[in-house]
Amino acid sequence: MGLFDKLKRAFGGGQAEAKPESEEKVVTENPAPQAEVESTPAAVEPATEEKTKAGQAEVNQENVETESEPEVEVAAPTPVQPAEVEEKVAPKPAKEVAANEETKRYERGLAKSRKGFGAKINALLANFRSVDEDFFEELEETLIEADVGFETAMKISDQLRDEVKFQNAKKKADVSDVIVEKLVDLYEAEGENEDNQLHFATQGPTVFLFVGVNGVGKTTTIGKLAHRYQAAGKKVLMAAADTFRAGAIEQLVEWGKRVDVEVVRKPEKSDPAAVVFEAVKKAKEEDYDLLLVDTAGRLQNKVNLMNELEKIQRVITRELPDAPHEVLLALDATTGQNALTQAKQFGEVTKVSGIVLTKLDGTARGGIVLAIRNELHLPVKLVGLGEQMDDLRDFNPEEFVYGLFKDLIAQR
Repeated sequence: MGLFDKLKRAFGGGQAEAKPESEEKVVTENPAPQAEVESTPAAVEPATEEKTKAGQAEVNQENVETESEPEVEVAAPTPVQPAEVEEKVAPKPAKEVAANEETKRYERGLAKSRKGFGAKINALLANFRSVDEDFFEELEETLIEADVGFETAMKISDQLRDEVKFQNAKKKADVSDVIVEKLVDLYEAEGENEDNQLHFATQGPTVFLFVGVNGVGKTTTIGKLAHRYQAAGKKVLMAAADTFRAGAIEQLVEWGKRVDVEVVRKPEKSDPAAVVFEAVKKAKEEDYDLLLVDTAGRLQNKVNLMNELEKIQRVITRELPDAPHEVLLALDATTGQNALTQAKQFGEVTKVSGIVLTKLDGTARGGIVLAIRNELHLPVKLVGLGEQMDDLRDFNPEEFVYGLFKDLIAQR
C-alpha cells in the first residue's frame, strides 16, 4: 500500500459510508412506503394498549406484594461490577500513546502550512471550468507559490495531464485528489532510499557539525538537541566555533547554562578550528557521548567559509577518523525558496548529510520539504514544530505528509 493510499484510508475512509445519490432520491421521491409503515402500528394500537394495561396491572400487583416485605428490597451492593469494568478498560500501550502524541505535534506544527496549501489548491479549483492548458499553467504557478519548488511543480503538472484524463477526473474533489496523489507519490518515490536517521559513533564521542547562515535558528537547535540527549542520560558537550559573529559565543554559553551543558569557548575572533580542537580533545579525554559544534554562516564569502569548514573537519577527522558523524544544515522554513537556495550553496561548500528545518510551525511554507527532497535529494533529519524545548523532533516522512495534506483528503 502506497503512502497516498494510507493517507486516503486514514483521513478519507469515512466517505465510503455515505449514501449514493440514487439511494437518497429513492428515499425522498417515494414517501408512500413510509406512510404504510406508519399505519401498521396504528391498526394494532388498541390491542397493544390492552396488553400494556394488563401487564401494568400485573406489575402493580407485584409492587403491592413486595411493599409488605421491605427488608427483601434492600439488596446488598455488588462490588464485583466496578472491578470487572476496571479490568476491561485496559490502558493504551505506551508506543500507541507516543505515536498519537507525535501525530498531534505534526498536525499542530503544520497547521499554517496545511491551511495555506489547502487554500491555494481550493482557490485554483474554485476558478477552473475545465481541465485545459490554462488550468495546468495556473496549477504550476499555484504549486510554485506553495513552495514545492519549480522542478517539482513542472513534474506534477506533466504527470497530471495524463493522469486526469486516465482517471476521468471531472469533479473538483477528484481533481484535487489526483493533485495530492501525484505530490505524495513523487515525494515517496524520491525518498525511497533516503536516510532520515541521525548517526552515532559505535565507539567514542559522536560529533555533530552544524552549518547554516546567521538567524536560521542554528544555535537554538543545538541547545534543544543538547537538552534532549542530556535528559536521556548522555554526557553532552558544546563548542562555540562561530567566533566571528558578535554575540554568537554568548548565545551558546547562555544555552549551556539553560540546559546544564558545558561549552568550550575562546575569545571573539579566535581561530574556530582551535576551539574545535580543544572541544574534541576534551570530549575524548573526559568520555563525552556527544559533541555539538556551532559554526559561522558567512555565506556571502564562500571561499573563506569553505576554507574554514574544511579546516574544522580536518581537525575533527584527525582526532576522530569517523567524525563528524553528521553535518547538519539548518534552514529557516519561513524563508521558503530562499532556504532552497541556501541549501544548494552550502552543498557546494561542504558535504551536508542532512537538513534541520527550523520554525516549521511559524510558516505556511511547509511545502519546502517536498522541494528539498525532490530537487536536492537531501534528507530532512530534524524539524522545529514549536518553541518548547521538546518541539525539536526527528523528521517522520509519513507524519509530515499526513500533517500537510490531511485536510484536503478528509473534507472530500
